[in-house]
Order: sequence, then C-alpha cells, then structure tokens
Amino acid sequence: MNTEAMLAGGKWGLSLFFIVTLLAACATSLPKIEPEKLPQPPAAFKEGDGRWTQAAPAEAQPRGEWWKAFADPVLDDLVERANRANTSIQVAAARLAQARAFVRATDAERSPQVGVGASATRAQGIVGGTFVGPARNIFATGADFSYEVDVFGRLSHATDAATLDAQAQEGLLQSARLLVQAQVAQTYLALRALDDERALVRSTVGAYRETLTLTERRWRAGDVAELDVARASTEVAATESDALALDRQRAALEHALALLVGEVPSNFSVPIAQWASALPVVPAGLPSTLLTRRPDVSAAQQTMLAAQARVGVAKAAYFPRVALTGTAGYASTDISDLFEWSSRAWLLGAIASMPIFDGGRRKAGVESASAQLEGEVVRYREQILVAFKDVEDELSSLRLLAEQSEAQGRAVQGASRTTSLSDTRYRNGYVSQLELLDAQRSELRNRRQALQVRSAQYQSTVALVRALGGGWN
Repeated sequence: MNTEAMLAGGKWGLSLFFIVTLLAACATSLPKIEPEKLPQPPAAFKEGDGRWTQAAPAEAQPRGEWWKAFADPVLDDLVERANRANTSIQVAAARLAQARAFVRATDAERSPQVGVGASATRAQGIVGGTFVGPARNIFATGADFSYEVDVFGRLSHATDAATLDAQAQEGLLQSARLLVQAQVAQTYLALRALDDERALVRSTVGAYRETLTLTERRWRAGDVAELDVARASTEVAATESDALALDRQRAALEHALALLVGEVPSNFSVPIAQWASALPVVPAGLPSTLLTRRPDVSAAQQTMLAAQARVGVAKAAYFPRVALTGTAGYASTDISDLFEWSSRAWLLGAIASMPIFDGGRRKAGVESASAQLEGEVVRYREQILVAFKDVEDELSSLRLLAEQSEAQGRAVQGASRTTSLSDTRYRNGYVSQLELLDAQRSELRNRRQALQVRSAQYQSTVALVRALGGGWN
C-alpha cells in the first residue's frame, strides 16, 4: 500500500512538473515582430552613384570628435564647453542614471528579501484565531525572509524591459550630445559666415561712399544733376541699414551659442574673425558603417524590444505566483525573557496565488502591452525611414550646392568685371551713375549669395555628419 501511494505521488509530481513547465513556456513566449512591418532597406542610397551603402542600426556608441575635421580651434573649444555644461545633455544624463537605477530596483525583486523587525502588543481574548486568555503583553523580534520563484518569467521579463529602457536612454543621451554638438557647429559656422558677410557689406558701404563723394564733386562742377547725388546717398544709407541688420543677426547667434554652451549671454562673446574653417569632405561608402551608430535609431530599437518584453510581463499575470517565506526570531510575554532560548520561534512556508476573476484587468493589461508594442514597432519603422531620408537629403544638398557654388563663382567674376568696367566708364563720363550703381548692387548681391551658398555647404556637411550618427574617424 505504501508502495502504491509512493507511485501515485510520483505520478502526481510528474504531472505537476509537466503542467508547470508547459505554463512557464506559455508565459515566457514573446510576440514576434513581423519583418514586413519594418521598411526594407535599399542596397545603396540614391545619391552618390550607389557608393553610399546602408546597414542595420547597432547599439549606441561614442560619436568621435568629428567637429575637429573643420580645423577651427574656436569651434573645438565651444563644443567641449557644450559637452560639459549644456543643459539638454545634463537632462539626458540624469534620465539615463534614473533608468539604470530602475534596472537595479527591478532586478532586486528577483533576489531574496530579508528584513528584521520587532513588535510589542497587549492582547486579550481571541486574537487571530488563537485564544489569548487574560490580558497580557506579547513581545516579539526576529527576521523575515521571502523569495518569489520566477517560474513563469514575470520578473525576468520586467528586468529585461528595464534593461532595454536603460539602453534606449543611453542612445538618447548619445543623440542629445550629437544634436547639441551639431547645433553648436552650425550656429558657430553661421556666425562666421555672417562675419564675412558683414565685412563684405561694410566694404561695399565704403565703395558707395567713394561713389557719393565723386558724384557730389561732379555735381558741384555742374557735370551731373542733383538726382545722381540723391541716388548715391540712398545706396549708402540702405547698405548701412543692411550692415546693421547683419549686426543684429550676429548678436542673436552669439546669444544662441551662449545657451548651447550653458553660459549667461551677458558674459559670453565670440570675437569677430575671418571665416577660416576647413570644409571637410565625407568620403563615399562610409554610411555602411556610420548609420549603424545613429543613436536615435538605436534608442527606438531598444524601446521596441522593451515593449516586447512587457507583453511577456502582462501575460505572466495569468499564471500563479509562487513565493517561499520564512520567519525566525523570539516571542515572549515578558520582555526580560525575550531572548531566552525557550522563547525562540520560527515559521517556513510556501505561498502560491493566482487570481481567478479580476473583471478583465489582466486581459486589458495584455491588450495594452500589445498595443504599446505595435506603436513602438511603427515608431521604429518611422525612425529608420527618417534616417534614410536625412542622409539622402544632405547628400543631394551637398551635390547640388557644389554645382551652385561653381555657378555662383562665375556670377561673382562676371559681376566684379562689370563693376570695374562701369566704374571706369562712369569716371570718364561714358555711362550714367545709374548704370554704375546697378553694377555695384549686382556685385554685392552675387557676393552675398556666394557667401550664403558656402555657408549652406558647411551647414549641410554638419547635418550629414549628424544624419550618419557621428564622425568617420
């Protein structure tokens, strides 16, 4: 009979083992992310004659000191100051620290929990199902122990999700750094372009004043009408107004730089200097290795995987929770006898619990987690598409700007020659002052346009570096 009981008990134990194993497998299975929901990457970017290839995003990595390719010590200093004191970077770093702390707190749930405590109570009658009798004092002290057996993967999935969230925050920190570095570089280069444009406009003011002086002299000699003097005076005043507008734009850019480097605008300044930054050329073929490091794409990927893990956490709520508990200590009605060996007490137990009816709360939890996963898949898809778009945008911009710069250079040469010939003919009385002013305005317009095209080349180069996810060293 005992043998039969043992066999029966063994069969029940085996059945229970298989049931638990099956339930655990069901609980730990995660929904698959369908490949067709993600964009199919092209073999190569459209721009660059197919030499620019792509690759899937990887983990967040350091961006490298890409700004040093511009060979500008002032820019290097500004970026380093921004890395140390920019508030957006500091906020992103704080969020990463918070996410890492949450990982440790979540993972702590998988460890045994031990606590100590003490109590003093006075009881009479039936307390907790036990007859106490006359009023008496009860003193107790001891240690409590609990450990949840993660049979169905609820805790492990929660830890995985928190870890992936932290990795996403690390990617967002890298993305914030890259964004701030790019903004510093673009703002500084725009400021240097304004310095050159200001110098050009002020030199043109000087040329207009010379023309005005010559026109006034000829007017006093009776060679020209007063209308010519008025025209020349108008050009001087209008060009001076343009120069002051450029001063205003430069002040605004300088204040924007102060904000980016985390300093008070009142104590911040960038001395006026000639624009001498080098224009680096991003070699073709590099996006195959660089786009893999684009941090915003990596962060979106980790967030999607975290949402996938949280579906597993929600599914695990359908299955029992098993916990081991224990208590060991002392209890006595007299505090002087509390730590006597005869006052010792202990308790060991196992608790299994599973809700039967919860009004649909668990089902709603699974649906919510699944919907969140679906949203993160779409967001990840969008981020990949944006990454490809950004690279294509900047590659096409650089190609077209190079052609525009060449054409604009020819326009500047032609306008400069026209001004020189008009000035000679005007001094010799062969053409009117109106023709000379038209030639001077045309040269100024074309030179300013050439500076703006050059500035756009620098801006697009920085934007391409950012689109690729960092430097190429």
